[in-house]
Amino acid sequence: MKYRSISTAAAALLCGVAFAAPSYAQGVKIGILNDQSGVYADYGGKTSVEAAKMAIEDFGGSVLGQKIEIVDADHQNKPDLAVSIARRWYDVEGVDMITELTTSSVALAVQDLTKQAKKIDIVVGAASSRITGDACTPYGFHWAFDTHALAVGTGGALTEAGGNTWFFLTADYAFGYSLEKDTSDIVKAKGGKVLGAVRHPLNTSDFSSFLLQAQSSKAKVVGLANAGLDTINAIKQASEFGIVAGGQKMAGLLMTISEVHGLGLKAAQGLVLTEGFYWDHDDKTRAFSERFFKRAGRMPSMIQAGTYSATLSYLKAVKAAGTKDADAVSKKLKELPVDDAFAQGKVLANGRMVHDLYLFEVKKPEESKKPWDYYKQIAVVPGDKAFPTAAESGCPLTK
Repeated sequence: MKYRSISTAAAALLCGVAFAAPSYAQGVKIGILNDQSGVYADYGGKTSVEAAKMAIEDFGGSVLGQKIEIVDADHQNKPDLAVSIARRWYDVEGVDMITELTTSSVALAVQDLTKQAKKIDIVVGAASSRITGDACTPYGFHWAFDTHALAVGTGGALTEAGGNTWFFLTADYAFGYSLEKDTSDIVKAKGGKVLGAVRHPLNTSDFSSFLLQAQSSKAKVVGLANAGLDTINAIKQASEFGIVAGGQKMAGLLMTISEVHGLGLKAAQGLVLTEGFYWDHDDKTRAFSERFFKRAGRMPSMIQAGTYSATLSYLKAVKAAGTKDADAVSKKLKELPVDDAFAQGKVLANGRMVHDLYLFEVKKPEESKKPWDYYKQIAVVPGDKAFPTAAESGCPLTK
C-alpha cells in the first residue's frame, strides 16, 4: 500500500491545485521589457532599467508595506518573444506592471496580453499613436511621446518654415508606418506635399538605395521615420551622398539625445527634432540628470526619464488605490496629476499622458559649451496641441 500513498504537496501538483498563495503575492513587481542588445539598445536599453531603479529608490523601496522588486529582459524586437516573456512574468513570476516596451509591434502585442491578464502596462519607448488610439485597453498607458506628437512638432515646424515637399525613409513595421502617416497628415494639412516614400528593413546597415530614391525625388525634406541605429546610419550615409550639401534637409522624426551623442555634433548639427525631455531644461531636470549620470555614465534621454516617470507614477497610483488591483490602479493613474523630473502632465481616459514637448535644433560644435550641451530650444509644443483628445484618438473606451 505504501506505493499508493502520495504526499499532499505532490497531489496538489498533479491536480494543479495551489493550497497557499505564492511568495510573490507579498511584493510589488515591475518588469522592464525592452531592446537591450539591438538597434534600440542605446535609445532605451539597460539605462532605462537604471532609471526605473531610481524611481523605486526615490519612492522609498516599498508600497503598502510590501517590497518593490524589478525584473528586466531583452525582447530583441521580436513580438512573439516579448509576449512569451510577459506571459511568464504575469503567470509565473507575479509581475504587476510592465513598462518601457520599446518597438511598437512589441508594445501592441504585449498590451493585448496585458488586457487579458488584467495587469498594467505603461509604454514609454514605443511610438505608435495606435497604443492609445484604436488599440487602447482599460489597462494600457502611453507616456513619453507618440507619432502624432512628433509629427505636430517636427513635421509641422519644418513645413511652416518652407519645407513643403517631403520624401520618407520609413522603418518597415508598425512604428514606421504610424510615424509616416501622422507626419504626412500634418504636412498636407499645412499645405505641403508628400512626393514619395520607401520602406527599409529594421536594423539595416545599407541605406544607399533608399537615399538615392530620396535624393532623386528632389523633396525639400527627407523625413526619417525610423529610430535608434537606423537613424544614425541613415544620417551618416546621407552625408556621404551629399544630400544635405545638395540642399535637402534631413528630419529626424524620432531622435533622442542618445542618437545625437552617437552621431556627434559635426554630423548632427542643424537637425531639427522633437523631444519630451532635455537634461539641461531647468534646475529640476539638471538635478535628476546629474544623479542619473553618476549611475549610468550618460545623460538621460526622454526614454530613460520617461521610464523613471512611468514607474514612479505607477507606484503613486498603487499607494493611492491602497491595492495592486489593476482596475483600481488604472483609475488612480487617470486621476492623479503627473509632476516629476520628467514632466508635468495629466492622463486622459484613453491612457495617454499629455505633457508639453519641445522643438530643438542641434547645436553646431562651436556653440556647445560643455559635455552633452547639444540642443537649443526653438519652441514649446503644448501638450493639448501635441496630442489629440481622448475622444479624437479613436479609442473605443471613450465612445
